[in-house]
Amino acid sequence: MPKARSLNVFIAHASQDKPAVRKLYQNLKKVKWISPWLDEEEILPSMDWDYEIYKAFRDADVIIACLSQESVAKEGYVQREFKRALSYAEEKPEGTIYVIPLRLDECTPPRKLNKYQWVDYFESDAQEKLLKSLKRRAEGLEILEEAIAGNSVRVPSDPNTNRPKDIKNKIYTFADMEFLKIPAGEFWMGADDIDALGGAAKPEHLVYLEYDFYIARFLLTNRQYARERGSVVSSREKINHPVINVSWYDAQKYIEVLNKKYKGELPKDFRFSLPSEAEWEKAARGPKGHKYPWGNTFDEKKCNSKERGLGGTSLVGEFSPQGDSFYRVADMVGNIWEWTRSLLGSNCEKPDFMYPYRFDDEREDESAKKNISRVVRGGSYNSAQDVARCACRHGGYPGDDANRLGFRLCVSPFS
Repeated sequence: MPKARSLNVFIAHASQDKPAVRKLYQNLKKVKWISPWLDEEEILPSMDWDYEIYKAFRDADVIIACLSQESVAKEGYVQREFKRALSYAEEKPEGTIYVIPLRLDECTPPRKLNKYQWVDYFESDAQEKLLKSLKRRAEGLEILEEAIAGNSVRVPSDPNTNRPKDIKNKIYTFADMEFLKIPAGEFWMGADDIDALGGAAKPEHLVYLEYDFYIARFLLTNRQYARERGSVVSSREKINHPVINVSWYDAQKYIEVLNKKYKGELPKDFRFSLPSEAEWEKAARGPKGHKYPWGNTFDEKKCNSKERGLGGTSLVGEFSPQGDSFYRVADMVGNIWEWTRSLLGSNCEKPDFMYPYRFDDEREDESAKKNISRVVRGGSYNSAQDVARCACRHGGYPGDDANRLGFRLCVSPFS
């Protein structure tokens, strides 16, 4: 028998609609089987604002999307929260009540929300209609009758629940190199404000990785590359800079050596590889979907991009920890472009593999022909901030060995 609990309702809204939304929140709070969530009421001093919203959204049974003439007209209003709601809605069984548009005045709902029947909260029977929909959702979730009758109150969860445990401290060592574990789960991929490659980074969308994997904390250095190849680094001063002038095929040969030599160090059914672009982007953006590894505001002190003006590669880890991602991965943007194992297409300027990202469309085929380009990520020392972004996609043909191309390693559970 399911455990009695209340219905978790997330109220998505624009700041200018606060007065009306506060009334909605108070009305819902009076209903004992409903637990509404409103940012200003639930986020306490010292809490991480972005993370608390992410957590509340993830735990929500229903999203109420509040709309008004002023907020709908606001540029960019139907962005992160509504996109997330719509992405979640697509995963629900057909007919599930999940997104409820609620008009605070006589506005025109955005196109993406038009297919959902809305509630006009300015009409006399609005509360009754809204509660009817919420009750049907509760029944669909098999929330117990006594909860709906008003005998259950949700106990606030621990703020640290589901936060990755010790993720910023645990380091794994494979082949005498440092790796960080990236947990399975969803993350934001792509960006709506990147126009490169015919919009190949659009749209921003949720992707779910079903497995944990490990990614190298640092870019592969000249020293590490030479060690396994049995060669000597020509420039002593560059020994701990990222290896460059390596083609995709060069990287594959290096990885083949590692898999033969260090297979016994890896978890069962895992192997060394280049990261897929999905793995790479999750490691770079973290659970909050940051534009840059460290956050949403560019800072030239945190990476080796064109703004920094170095004009060449920098020491691996020179911008760590200040430029690290949420998972503590260094140099995810700037310094050098990084090869991935993902395909882009036969024409680098007009990709065949667009978004939304799919796992079943052969974009991870490692045996593809030489004339099909591979995705490279992260930008380089010669890339400006609009290119040195976590979501930016570019490509290179696998035989290319340009002086701004290198790679980092990944350990993944795939065959």
